[in-house]
Formats: sequence, structure tokens, C-alpha cells
Amino acid sequence: MLKWRQCLSNPFKDFFPPKTEPHQRVTVGQVSHHSIELIWTREHGTNWTDPPENWTCFTLEQKNDRKHTYKEIHKGYNTQFTVENLEPKTTYTFRLKVTWPSGQQRYYPSVTGFTRYLSIYLSIYLSIYLSIYLSIFIYICLSSSYLSVFIYLSIYIYLSIYLSIYLFISCVLCSRGVQLLVLMLACFHGHLDVVKFLHSCGASWSSQDRSGCCALHWAAAGGHLPLLQYLIQDGCEVDVRDGASWTPLMIVSVITGDTAAASLLITAGADVNVQDRNGKTPLMVAVLNNYEHLVKILLENGADPNIQNQVRSSYKQNKTAVESHLCLFLFLLMNFR
Repeated sequence: MLKWRQCLSNPFKDFFPPKTEPHQRVTVGQVSHHSIELIWTREHGTNWTDPPENWTCFTLEQKNDRKHTYKEIHKGYNTQFTVENLEPKTTYTFRLKVTWPSGQQRYYPSVTGFTRYLSIYLSIYLSIYLSIYLSIFIYICLSSSYLSVFIYLSIYIYLSIYLSIYLFISCVLCSRGVQLLVLMLACFHGHLDVVKFLHSCGASWSSQDRSGCCALHWAAAGGHLPLLQYLIQDGCEVDVRDGASWTPLMIVSVITGDTAAASLLITAGADVNVQDRNGKTPLMVAVLNNYEHLVKILLENGADPNIQNQVRSSYKQNKTAVESHLCLFLFLLMNFR
């Protein structure tokens, strides 16, 4: 009875977004010398089985202090994002825009974060100071035997230098993408638990390798559906592009032709008519790779067979390529005139 009265008192509560409460704001999580983690709340739980247009979308913007403008740095459905490649000992300002399924938008209050000192130098300084103080302590305790003092002091100085070198190498490797490489390989091989652990340690979905590929590109190449679904639900951009403007759906069309992975990406909102920097679409690549079932799925989901790429003349001149895929071209001609 009480629930029935509440529904009568506010019959449009499912259509209009609720008012933002004071505690519903962006907060700063873990901070390092090059990254700031931002966390925000979601007013209502999202039903991930619904179409993506029924999900609440979050857009994170970073302020340019010189121009006093904001630039979009992240857009997705998750409630956490780590901003990377920042300068040490620097102040940054961010704000969050919420877009509800009804189309209404609202900005959260801005939040300021501070990056720390470069941890590599701090570790070396601590090691040096620790070695000095401990050496004095050993000398006092073992002053009766100069040989013992010399032995212990030599061992500890050696260990301190080894620790400093180890910390230096570790920081350099991490700064050059070792953690990123592990994340990409885990996504490719479908190790969901490893991916979750790396993400909890600060690995970002938006991090790119040298070719511009993100975690979702590698997961699409691996074709492991549970991992793909987890990345999408956690806020990965479905149409994220790499250095060649390839999206994860294009990766599937190029490498695997996996219809299940393609269907999952399309259901999550992937653009079936997206073009890379040469004008190729997933449909063109699927046809050239002879992925007949993938071609059918793309066409059924709105892929345009009439789009032309920037080097369309080369396809006309390449007689061998056309003849090797004649069956698929006949299929297109008969069913999608």
C-alpha cells in the first residue's frame, strides 16, 4: 500500500533524473606522480541487459587553466576513471557531466587533484638516508670490532645500492609500459581475473600501446566474450580508435571474423559503418577476408554495402582479389540490391 501511494505521488520518477544530492559528487581516489583517480556515484543501478541508449552516460572533462575551458577526456558508463600522463607536483581541475536516458544533462561540481613528487627520486633519497643512519647505528653497536663494522657496513651499502638500482629500473620499466603490456596480453588471452587485478592496481582502459590500441582492441582480437562484456560494462568506449583509426569491430573483421564478438560489440552500440583513415569499413574487410557469416551479421545490422573507400580504384584493378571473393559479392548482389 505504501509503495502504491509513493508511485501516485511521483508518477514520473522513472523518466526524470533525480536531483543531485550533496554527497553525490566526484572524489579523488589514488594519486601518483603521473596519474589521478576520479570516482563518482551512480544514482540508480544500471540494468546492463538493456540497450546502451538506456544507460546513464558519464563525460569527464579536464580544465585548461590558461584558456579557462574544459576538454573532454573520457566518456563511458563506469563510475571510475584514472587520468594518466600528468605532470608531477601539479594541480588539475576536473568536472563530470551526467547524461540520463531521457536526454537531460547535469554537471557535477568541479574537483581539484594534486599529483605527487616523482617517486623514483624519493625512493633513491630514502635508500641513501637509510643506509647512512643504519651504518652509524651498526658502527656504534659493533665499535669493539672494526672488522665486523667494516663487514656489516660493506654488506649494507651494497644492499642499499642494489635497492636503489632496483627501484630505478622498476620505475623506468613501469613508465615505459611494462604494466600496459601485461594488461594487453591478459586481455588478448582472456585472463579476466588478471585484468581485474591490474585494473584495481591502477591500469587504465584508455591506455594505448605504441600502435594506439587499447585494452578493448586486444580483447576483441582475442575473442573472449566474458572479458569483452566486462570491459564494455566497466565503461570502455566501444568505438575507440587506434593509430590506424581501427575500432574493436574493425579488429574483429580483420583478424578473427568472430561473429559472437562482433554481435556483442554491435549490441553495445558499435558503429557498423565506421571507416578507418583509408575509408575501409568492417563490411569491406570482412568481404575481403571471406568471413561470410560476419558479412551477413553486419548487413543485418545496417552495414551500408555502397560506401566507397579512398582507394576504390585499386580494387577494380586487382582482378585476383575480386575473383577470390566472387561468392560473397554475388551474395551481396542477390540479397542487398
